Amino acid sequence: MRTLSPRALFWISEASYVVLALVTGCFFAGSLVSLLLQAVRTAPTRSWRNNWNAVCVAATYVLVFLVSITLCIRRRVAVRKRLQRISKVYTTVNRTQAPKQVREYISQEFSRACLVSYECQPRHIIHPGWGRPGTEYCGIRFRRALLDTIADIDAKAHLVIPSHPRLKPHARMLHHFRFILPLLPKDGDGLTSLHYYDSAIQLARTSHREPTEEEFLIGMLAANEIGKM
Repeated sequence: MRTLSPRALFWISEASYVVLALVTGCFFAGSLVSLLLQAVRTAPTRSWRNNWNAVCVAATYVLVFLVSITLCIRRRVAVRKRLQRISKVYTTVNRTQAPKQVREYISQEFSRACLVSYECQPRHIIHPGWGRPGTEYCGIRFRRALLDTIADIDAKAHLVIPSHPRLKPHARMLHHFRFILPLLPKDGDGLTSLHYYDSAIQLARTSHREPTEEEFLIGMLAANEIGKM
């Protein structure tokens, strides 16, 4: 269900107040006219001359009208003055500015909100492709983090080899960074960190399943080693 904006609610409130005031005024004027006509009909002379009943009715209505207007104006002025005394900037409340019951109620509500927020935190939940809560990889999406390292490594490769080819969207990392391959050390299996990085990037690009945390760590370690060349 669509909710109304604050501006629309303001205009609806103002229009309702005006309509209520007009309806009240119509009833007020109608009752005044009816009583004045009745005062004329019941007078001995059946006229307005020397008709003290009509004068009393009119004076009473005028007095009620003036008192009502005065009360409304005083109320609006008092509300406006109270609103003007409210600070528009954030100010701290001291212990002397609030009763003890109010301070205790605020403390209880704050403690309850903190407890609810703490209990709502995910625990022992693993989402594929995302870091586990409570670890240093919490909130990190492995696929996106691995793919974001390509541009950084490519920029560093251009610093080492200015004539390095431009990066193509779907190029294999092993083929694109082939010119820096001789600069990287090999492990016992004869593989460099670029081989492991290429495997991790291919997995992040083409695999239907999300990378695991172990695969993410292998890819990030390989990216860090390549970045240190």
